[in-house]
Amino acid sequence: MTEDHKRSLSNVHESVSTENKTGWRKFMAFLGPAYLISVGYMDPGNWATDIAGGSALGYKLIWILFVSNLIALLLQSLSARLGIVRGLDLAQASKLTYNRFVNFCLYILAQIAIIACDLAEIIGMAIGLNLLFHLPLIWGVSLTITDTVLMLFLMNKGMRKLESFIISMIFIIGLSFLIEMFIVHPDVAAIAKGFVPGMLSGTSLYLAIGIIGATVMPHNLYLHSSLVQTRKITRTDAGIKSAIKFNIWDTVIALNVAFVVNAAILILAASAFFTRGYFKVAEIQDAYKLLEHIFGSLAPVLFAIALIASGQSSTITGTLAGQIIMEGHINLRIEPWLRRLLTRLMAIIPAVFTILYYGETGLGNLIILSQVVLSLQLGFAVIPLIHFTSDRKKMGKFAISLKTKLLAWGSAILIVGLNAQLIVQQVQDWISSGPSTSIWIYTLVLPVIIAVALLLLYVFLRPMLFKHKDMPIYVPHGIAIAIDELEAIKYKHIAVSIDFSANDTESIRHAIMQGGKHAEYTLIHVVETAGARYYGNEVMDQETQSDLDNLNKYVDAMKKLGYKAKPEIGYGAPASAITKIVNDQGIDFIVMGSHGHKAIKDLIFGTTVNKVRHKVKIPVLVVKKV
Repeated sequence: MTEDHKRSLSNVHESVSTENKTGWRKFMAFLGPAYLISVGYMDPGNWATDIAGGSALGYKLIWILFVSNLIALLLQSLSARLGIVRGLDLAQASKLTYNRFVNFCLYILAQIAIIACDLAEIIGMAIGLNLLFHLPLIWGVSLTITDTVLMLFLMNKGMRKLESFIISMIFIIGLSFLIEMFIVHPDVAAIAKGFVPGMLSGTSLYLAIGIIGATVMPHNLYLHSSLVQTRKITRTDAGIKSAIKFNIWDTVIALNVAFVVNAAILILAASAFFTRGYFKVAEIQDAYKLLEHIFGSLAPVLFAIALIASGQSSTITGTLAGQIIMEGHINLRIEPWLRRLLTRLMAIIPAVFTILYYGETGLGNLIILSQVVLSLQLGFAVIPLIHFTSDRKKMGKFAISLKTKLLAWGSAILIVGLNAQLIVQQVQDWISSGPSTSIWIYTLVLPVIIAVALLLLYVFLRPMLFKHKDMPIYVPHGIAIAIDELEAIKYKHIAVSIDFSANDTESIRHAIMQGGKHAEYTLIHVVETAGARYYGNEVMDQETQSDLDNLNKYVDAMKKLGYKAKPEIGYGAPASAITKIVNDQGIDFIVMGSHGHKAIKDLIFGTTVNKVRHKVKIPVLVVKKV
């Protein structure tokens, strides 16, 4: 086991160098992680609450947005501090503190939260496509599954390319709303008054709870603690202190951009709707239609473009957060594209169901429901984060101060309390909707809420009652064993996969380096024609005969050099055919040439080497493509 197995997002861990840089170059090297975080603060769920608040109350709730942003700044800076100082993401730190059952519960809750976020992003993108291209919502929802390919492509291009894509999406969103501000001509004096705190009651309280609940996303706290580790820093007190400082700047800039965008949405709703008497605009589609009615075609087009950019950028960060949560809490590592696909499918199903049974108007209620689900999970990320960054034994001199700790706990109480109030209000609405609904609420929903509340209480109390008593460390690939003595292994039967390319010579050369002239060599080539897949070894078409002739040329050449060699043709799927030959003939070592595919080509052409490696129980030597 290498150290990489313990690292969060190991494929990009410390992939961006910050050493030997000064001034603005050093600042630019740290710039990036918080921008990936900021897109979660301007996703379609935020749009819905901002539009509802602006249309109902004008500019009065801008101060709520500002306070929410300050809370987000505090919590995200704590998340970054945890990742920099301890080299752990929030899920990994939780794994060391809580037992396996609790970690499994935390994983399930976090995964549900990511699906809920994904649900809002799917709906937002589908609405954007519908508004811009008049694409039916059911088609738009279904098309969002294709962004898995884009995610895979960006992940393979490296962290800097991924950050550049996200920043470009943020730029599109910001530019769209900047232009919209010039179109709607907001009241600057009224905006300034909106920063003055006021009393909240009734509708204003409900909308304020919604805005705060939609602002701090739990998966962002997991994600930020991991993304800061993509920067390679000097592990000294001075280096860590410098990294914390630069990441705080990164967080301040990125989240203030998110605040400006959210404020712009609320101001747009207040200027376009509230001042013109449209007080109940809660649906994104209604906002688009009213913008078109009041200001013509440009404003709604910009609105739709920004909505699509918001949904697309948020789905990328959701994938990364899913990887961190899965590996951190339950030590499970699967391919990012597969995880993205599964998450997206689990979010698409309720969206499609809603459209089919409740119509397009039901999507607004579904977004609200997704925010309620997020509310349930938020405390499970915020409370452990404060515990971990307050621990002086683990954080040393970089543990947070008493003042910061008080502010953090105050923010946690405010967030959890307001979100709890939102959940209670939502449950009451469901119960009052009818006797048939209330039965389901009492028998299913309330027991779940009580269980979640008890789990939250345990998460809060455990680090205080059992301070510094960490759980055993579990890593995805086990623990390294002691090595006492090493002896050379002599392989008797070696297989070489042949694909009739320039790589064949290198593969054969590496094979004879392992076995010499005492070993027997089987050269394997797999015929993949339609006939071979259906009829197997009964087929003898032109391609099969040609491949066998070519394979015999290699065998003859090896025999002339004094090596024992024979040909073997496989049929159908390469990985399965090679595995069958290896098992049937008792081969004890196999040499394979890498195909050189990347990203999208892996999905098209497949990854034979990886599949064979997992199917056979013998060593596999992979020779780099020439």
